[in-house]
Amino acid sequence: MTHPTDLTALTPPHGNPIPPPGCPAHAKPVVALHGPLFQQRPAELYRQLRREHGPVAPVELEGGVPAWYVIGYRELHHVLTNDQLFARDSRRWNQWDRIPPDWPLMPYVGHQPSVMFAEGVEHRRRSGAISDALGAIDQFELRQRCEDVADKLIDAFVVSGQADLIAQFANPMPSLVVAKLFGLSDRELPPLVRDISLSVDGGEDAIPAYGRVAVAMRQLVHRKSVAPGPDVPSRMLAHPAGLTEEELTRDLLVVLAAAQQPTANWIGNTLRLMLTDDRFAVTLSGGRRSAGQALNEVLWEDTPTQNFVGRWATQATQLGGHRIMPGDLVIMGLAAANTDPQVRPDPHSGSSGNHAQMSFSHGEHRCPFPAPEIAEVIAKAAVEVLLDRLPDVVPAVAPDELVWRQSVWIRGLVALPVEFTPAYVSR
Repeated sequence: MTHPTDLTALTPPHGNPIPPPGCPAHAKPVVALHGPLFQQRPAELYRQLRREHGPVAPVELEGGVPAWYVIGYRELHHVLTNDQLFARDSRRWNQWDRIPPDWPLMPYVGHQPSVMFAEGVEHRRRSGAISDALGAIDQFELRQRCEDVADKLIDAFVVSGQADLIAQFANPMPSLVVAKLFGLSDRELPPLVRDISLSVDGGEDAIPAYGRVAVAMRQLVHRKSVAPGPDVPSRMLAHPAGLTEEELTRDLLVVLAAAQQPTANWIGNTLRLMLTDDRFAVTLSGGRRSAGQALNEVLWEDTPTQNFVGRWATQATQLGGHRIMPGDLVIMGLAAANTDPQVRPDPHSGSSGNHAQMSFSHGEHRCPFPAPEIAEVIAKAAVEVLLDRLPDVVPAVAPDELVWRQSVWIRGLVALPVEFTPAYVSR
C-alpha cells in the first residue's frame, strides 16, 4: 500500500540478530511451501506434513525463508484467538536480515500502517469503520446487481458455445460488483484485477503490481473526499473513526484484494466442483445438489484462501509439540486445518450444514462482518445464474488437465474451459 516509488516502506529496518537454534531454520528437515506438489495436490502435502511433524510443521517459503506452518485445526484456533501471544505486526520477525527488498512475498509481509497489521485498539477502530461501511450495503440491491453482472458477462460469450469460466466469468464477476460498491468506473477495473492477481501470485511482478493498485486507491480516495457518494469509501471517510485519507487508502486496498481474489476463486472452484463431481454434474438438468451446498463444500475442501501470513510470536511458547521462539513467523494453514482428521475423521461424510471451517479465519483479525456474507451473495448469484443460463455446460478438458495457480496463498484454477449449446441474446 505504499507508493511504488517508496517501496522501502514495505521493509522493516534490518539489524535484528540471526535467530538462535530452535527456530524453524535449525529444526528437523523442512518442506518447501511451494512447488508442483503444493500447487497441484496440496492434500498430499498436508498428509505428509502431519505424518512427519504433527499439527505444526517447519516449512520454507520462497528463497529458503523459514516459518512454522500451522495445519492442525485446534492449534490454528489457538493461534487465532491469542492475539497477545501471536500478534500481527510483522516488524517482530526475527528473519528480516535474510529478506531482500524485492522478495516476492513482501507486499503481504512487509509492515504497513494498515488495518491488516494493526493491533488492539487501533485495529478495532479501523476494522469497525470497514464493518460499518460494508454493513450499510443493501443485500437485496446487491443480489440484483450480481445477477445483472452475471447476465452481462454470459451475454458476451453465450453465442460462441465455449468459454473460459475463469477469465471470462469468475475473475471479472466480483470486480464488477465491487466496482459499484466502491464507486469505481468499469474502465478502471481490468488493470486493477490484473495487478491484484499478480501481487497475490508472487514473482518479480508482485511488488510493482501492488504499487499500481495502491496508486489507484489513493486516487479513488482523493476523488471521494472531494465528491462523496453512496459508496464504501465515502462512508468510511465520514465514519466517526476519523480515518485519514492515507489510512483509508491503505485499508481500501486490503478490502479490495480480500474481495476480489478469494471471491473469484470461490466462484471458480465451485463451478469446477459442480461440473466435474458426479454428485453435482450428473443431474445438472434438474435435481442437482444446490449451489449453496457446493459453495460450502468448497470452503472445506478447496478453500480459495488456502494460507494466510501471518502471525509473529511475541515470546517463547509451545505449539503443536514445537518450541516457538520470539519473532518466529507462523503461517496459518486454513485449508490444511479444514481437512484435519482430528476434527474431520471422515472427510467423505460431507460438509452440508457444517460452517465451522476456517476459510474466513477466526478471532479479532478474521474477515470483518459482513464481508463473508457479501462474498457469498456474489458467489452464489454467479453460480446460479450461470447454471440457469447454460444448463448443458460441460468441461472442455478432462478434470486432471486443469491447472492450479502457482500461489502459496490462493487456491484457484488458471483456466476452466467449457462447452455448451450456443444461444442468442434477445435482450
